[in-house]
Amino acid sequence: MSDREKIQKTLQKALEINLDICKYGTIVEIGAGQEVARNFFQAGGAAGTIAKTMSAYDMQVSDDIYGAEETKRYVSRSRLMKMLDREYTAVTDLLTPTRPRNTTFFSYAATVTAKSYLQKNECHGWLGIRVQLYPGAAPSDIIVHVRMLDNDGGAQQEALGVVGVNLIHAAFHHFTQPKKIIEALVDDLEPCRIEVDLINFSGPYFEETENRLMNLHLVHKNLTHAIMFSPEGEVQVPSELLYKKNILVIRGTYTPLTKLHLDMKKCGEEHFKEVDNIDTSKILVLAEITMASLTVGDVIDDADFLARVDMLNTQGYTVMISNYLRYFRLRQYFRRYTNQQLGMILGISNLDLIFTEDYYIGLEGGILEAFAKLFPDNTRLYIYPIKSPEQEELITIDNFKPPKKLQHLFEYCKENGYLVGLENVDESMLHINPSQVLSEIQKGRGKWEDQVPESISKMIISKRLLGYSAR
Repeated sequence: MSDREKIQKTLQKALEINLDICKYGTIVEIGAGQEVARNFFQAGGAAGTIAKTMSAYDMQVSDDIYGAEETKRYVSRSRLMKMLDREYTAVTDLLTPTRPRNTTFFSYAATVTAKSYLQKNECHGWLGIRVQLYPGAAPSDIIVHVRMLDNDGGAQQEALGVVGVNLIHAAFHHFTQPKKIIEALVDDLEPCRIEVDLINFSGPYFEETENRLMNLHLVHKNLTHAIMFSPEGEVQVPSELLYKKNILVIRGTYTPLTKLHLDMKKCGEEHFKEVDNIDTSKILVLAEITMASLTVGDVIDDADFLARVDMLNTQGYTVMISNYLRYFRLRQYFRRYTNQQLGMILGISNLDLIFTEDYYIGLEGGILEAFAKLFPDNTRLYIYPIKSPEQEELITIDNFKPPKKLQHLFEYCKENGYLVGLENVDESMLHINPSQVLSEIQKGRGKWEDQVPESISKMIISKRLLGYSAR
């Protein structure tokens, strides 16, 4: 589809809204022009849909309208909510008595920071719509956080204009199918232009919508590479959680979280805190799950996903879901937001994978390119030992044997501190095999209960998680 055809499709959506005399509302945009409003006016017939458009660029003007921000962060969720609160209340209070009874009111708002000539800033924004989904109903909200990936401000404004039209159109036409709303957000945009890394549905029509699943759908449909949940289970914007943090990440499937995982975290955190000049008050420990471990074919087991997140949250973990299979891609993602220390905890069996050349097929520079991208600065892999099942021998970084032709590369990484062997491990945990634990869970109660935290075993049994059988 040509650029012109894409523009016409966006304008057609705007026109469809304009020609529906029941839909009426306001559009307010701060930070990157008024592209959403422009699309509605350019489509024609906007007088039938738009009661008001506005931009309040000056901070004092914005504060006068929406109230001051204590944090002085004007591109924030709280600012967006103040905009929606004021604009929706204003239009409904003023016009409900005079508009036809079949009117469904809406307010669209956006506060963004686009590419600037004066500074190198994170180009992102908060967009949202508050909308009546039938006449006289209490309103529902759809809130979105986006990153703009174009290299110039004009292109970013154009992309935001398309996303805004898509959001308004989808809110009215697909409100019974939230996943369809998500997929519609980037209609008529190349994948490299907009990343959507948070979405939140609330209100009467979305009371049964599980926002964690909706955000997982963002990764599943490649609208973003990663999503994050706080220990309380709330969806978080990755940039806000990761900004200038020292990050320690443990990758796993967590089916379920075992006492072995807890010991890996404890040992890894002890070593991480010993890094020179590290600010221990700014350490963020993440439990990361890859999408590949959540899907069978192209299908996600929703209950399995929610169970894993719930179990990790009960142990105080911040949870990350990503579509990064290779470790250097994960490191590149973190480097968007922080130049502080990075640590990744992994079992020695994963080290075997990292030193397998076939793992890097398709990468032009092969394993050398991957290592150059994994270890350029402040990045370490913390290696947790295992016991050989045959000889009961402890396999550590000191007796690990990479392929012979990669021996020198292994020694180089080890001698320069890129690979760090974990010590002070609890050897009584080394017999725990998470795959075997899962198999035992599916047979009912048993010895597996001693291999997971007590609160986790109770959760699995009471909620019959992970295929638990009560026979």
